[in-house]
Amino acid sequence: MDDVVAFFHDVVASVPAYPKFLGEHGVDPGSVRTLTDFQVLPMTSKATYQSRYPLPELCRDGRIGDMIAVSSGSSGTPTIWPRSTSDELHISERFEQVFREFGADRKSTLAIVCFPLGTWVGGLFTLACVRHLAERGFPVTTVAPGNNKAEILRVFPELAPHFDQVVLLGYPPFVKDVIDSGTGWADHDIKMVFAGEVFSEEWRDLVASRGGVQDPVRGMASLYGTADAGVLGNETPQSVSIRRFLAGKPDLARDLFGDSRLPTLVQYDPASRFFEVHNGTLLFSGDNGVPLIRYHIADEGGVIPHQDMLDFCTRNGFTPVNGPGTPFVFVFGRSLFTVSFFGANIYPENVTVGLEQPGISDWVTGKFVLETYEDADRNLKLRITVELAKDKQGDPAVLAESIRDQLLRLNSEFAHYVPAERQLPEVVLRPPGDPEYFPIGIKHRSTRPAR
Repeated sequence: MDDVVAFFHDVVASVPAYPKFLGEHGVDPGSVRTLTDFQVLPMTSKATYQSRYPLPELCRDGRIGDMIAVSSGSSGTPTIWPRSTSDELHISERFEQVFREFGADRKSTLAIVCFPLGTWVGGLFTLACVRHLAERGFPVTTVAPGNNKAEILRVFPELAPHFDQVVLLGYPPFVKDVIDSGTGWADHDIKMVFAGEVFSEEWRDLVASRGGVQDPVRGMASLYGTADAGVLGNETPQSVSIRRFLAGKPDLARDLFGDSRLPTLVQYDPASRFFEVHNGTLLFSGDNGVPLIRYHIADEGGVIPHQDMLDFCTRNGFTPVNGPGTPFVFVFGRSLFTVSFFGANIYPENVTVGLEQPGISDWVTGKFVLETYEDADRNLKLRITVELAKDKQGDPAVLAESIRDQLLRLNSEFAHYVPAERQLPEVVLRPPGDPEYFPIGIKHRSTRPAR
């Protein structure tokens, strides 16, 4: 942000909950005068801040915004996030950047919103932001079938011939499912916008090929967004070209990101969001329906200044596509806590309940590993590897149905984002102490990064 210290004092003066939060931590707001002062303020989070104060007190002047979004509720209780038209206008700048790269400021464009429609942040918020582009003079027409695949495949052939190009906006595995289920994509100029999942560059190439995307660098873009604060950053042709350069070079990726895994790599507007890194996870500050200061979103990742990124590329013999001179943020996701499947955050707590049902709990230990992976056709799969109790046997099909039933009951995102035919997880049973998944004497982790 241009002046994050000034933003801090504005929030102190206008948001009733925040000075209370500071008081509980013994912080005198008047002592915060420099960036160094700001960077030692206590972090906020959903648990320590948003859930501890009445909703109006989290908003400016104690007034709830004109719209409500709801995050997953995956951990048991849905979280309410007020929104306002000013949020949409602000965040639509990220959509404008992406659509301008698509040539949507010149070409007549049909935008098909494939994110779920409802209280969740994806669908209606995307619809509003894209419509703001039309108000700015972009020749963009929006249709919002949501994640109703049959309706998407019905409206596409009827509407697409009337436009120069078509943009599909949705969660990556769902958009792939739509592409695989439809025909005629190559007859049109197709572009795609994604959010909510980290995917491989091989996946990008495959979906581009099947969907008729002529240039996967300039015709496909991923957004880094959250229910807490809308869109925080977006892929640009520059960031995509860098990511593709690193895709086959895990040693270079490790040098840059600290991990050979390939994260989502986006650019962000520092006048809109102020990012920090805490123990390998991201904090941000920014104005929203609920203004947030040093908010710990718990996504694993980091920040790279623009010139540092260009210097890294030069040292390694690569010249990226030209792009905005804005910093980069990379995001691995919350692999320590959850996996993302069709845009739904799935927490270990969701799975545990399925293992605790009568007739099942007596033949499992309660340990499991939750992960996603791509099959040979680049379809995303949900796999749960479960440890059997000593001298016990079980039926993986019964356990899969139990876990699915509890996910549908407990996790609103899973129920509404994941197509019904993909909701039954793959369950693998392993013996106690299995050295790959349940090694003895090592602290157990219930999730693994996507592969």
